Amino acid sequence: MAALLSVSAVNHFRNPKFYNAVVPRSISTDTDGQYGVLTRRQWTHLSGVLEFAAAAGLLLPATRRAAATGTTLMYIAFIAGHLSALQRAFGPRGSDRQKAIHLARLPLQLPLIRWAWSLRG
Repeated sequence: MAALLSVSAVNHFRNPKFYNAVVPRSISTDTDGQYGVLTRRQWTHLSGVLEFAAAAGLLLPATRRAAATGTTLMYIAFIAGHLSALQRAFGPRGSDRQKAIHLARLPLQLPLIRWAWSLRG
């Protein structure tokens, strides 16, 4: 899981547009979200930093349990973003490609959540 998180974290910085679509508009300042505190790109970068931290924490025995718990909670929190992206994909401006991508990404959260939880030891 640490390798997966590291690769994903790097990709958050190399290809932020892919992840920006998952950030709910309600928490983004660049979409005039009611609860906006960061732009979508800033949320994407913050997620990348959190994934790097989670990866490092999972590799260290002293922090593995806390990192696994935090990673589990992070994946649970990401569900809101995936649901938001799926809703937009099926909206009037959504495309077939967006529908396919977000329909595939959402179900991946459950095995990731279970895997992260199992690392608590």
